Amino acid sequence: MTPETQTPSATAPAAPPELVLDVGPVAHGGHCVARHDGRVIFVRHGIPGEKVRVRLTDAGDAAKFWRADVVEVLEASPDRTAHFWHVADSGRAWSHGHPPVGGAEFGHISLVRQRALKSAVLAEQLQRLAGVERSPEVEAVGGSREQGSAYDAGTGLGWRTRASFSVTTGGKPGMHAHRSDQIIPVREMPLAVDGINRLRLWDIDLQGIARVEVAAPSNGSRPLVLLAPVPGTKPKRLSAIAAQLPEDVSVATFEPLTDEVQQLRGRTWVQETAAGHDYRVSGAGFWQIHRDAPGTLVGAVTEFLQDGGFLAPGSVVADLYSGAGLFTAALADAVGETGSVLSVEGAPGSSRDARKNLHGAPQVEIVQGRVERVLRQKPRNFDALVLDPPRAGAGKAVVNQLVAAGPRAIAYVSCDPASFARDVGYFQQAGWSLSGLRAFDLYPHTHHLETVALLTPGR
Repeated sequence: MTPETQTPSATAPAAPPELVLDVGPVAHGGHCVARHDGRVIFVRHGIPGEKVRVRLTDAGDAAKFWRADVVEVLEASPDRTAHFWHVADSGRAWSHGHPPVGGAEFGHISLVRQRALKSAVLAEQLQRLAGVERSPEVEAVGGSREQGSAYDAGTGLGWRTRASFSVTTGGKPGMHAHRSDQIIPVREMPLAVDGINRLRLWDIDLQGIARVEVAAPSNGSRPLVLLAPVPGTKPKRLSAIAAQLPEDVSVATFEPLTDEVQQLRGRTWVQETAAGHDYRVSGAGFWQIHRDAPGTLVGAVTEFLQDGGFLAPGSVVADLYSGAGLFTAALADAVGETGSVLSVEGAPGSSRDARKNLHGAPQVEIVQGRVERVLRQKPRNFDALVLDPPRAGAGKAVVNQLVAAGPRAIAYVSCDPASFARDVGYFQQAGWSLSGLRAFDLYPHTHHLETVALLTPGR
């Protein structure tokens, strides 16, 4: 939902700083719905059924709804647990005079209930935006493979192979509070793999840096630290920061607006491994952040397509929004040298990565450009398409173009229930059906989830 405001009223009553509320149902976006005097309040850090005291964080007098954080639990849900991260614990953070950091907004909820809430959100979005009655169970992903590691499906910790930090004016890494420019310093990242925490960025003076991006591949290959300098930062200062990082870590600078990367030390890319293939992923290029996500998603996509008879040796398929070629490689394996794979990616850097990663597969054609333009230029009789768009989804124009291409099936991978459900509605308007659906908890302790769907023509 998008906040809407009205013209301020001179007689509107001022919002109180705190309220006692009964927490209602979960809603898309990481919050639950509560009501006060007829006004909707989106509450974060609560659980449906609880009675809580909240602090209003966004409560304009004329706003159609308010936002709030839980600061005290008066009647707790049996699914409430102690938060694993102090700076993300809403009640504790506010008691220390600052809001909680974002990125772990479900950390106070048992993992079983987290997945149930995510299932409810997905079902509600599908029903409301597409008229589809589905209640898919969100599946747990991963398990402990390393003795002594924090990574375990029972804890939901230690799964992020990528992390982003803002930098305080004092040169310390931190994270933003929800919907805020305020940066809260951090001294750990419990959701991240050991390779990120071992860098101990919080012990480094990062003055002169605005943002830090870290990638630590789960295969143990060389990590990469990307530094976004504040304008005017001198090369000598950048070298001093790089010198504080372990020698086996690559370091580079990057420009967030253009993704331009310049080497300081080591490589400007990382080596990832998934589904039997190695992938080079450059700088700020896209890669799934959960250590088990690439294999999980490839498995779900290929299973849908192969079980339906849409993917086999000799098939003609396409991987749209292909990134570095994660799905492209698996599709190439499945169609063999008698088939063909069209791999389309808009970002030049990721497209170059895909060319390097798939250079040994003659059945693959890599094209850099917008999906809608490439499909117009290269019409084919596709057996199947794989669609993995950004969070905003494909959109009506692209959906109509995909339908016009006439594939026998489409596997749709999505990280946002709202844009996914909207697009499913567009497919249904064109006479297509949602034939298969799986949902995965690839972002434990957050409200996010990933879905893989099979769409086929004909009702």
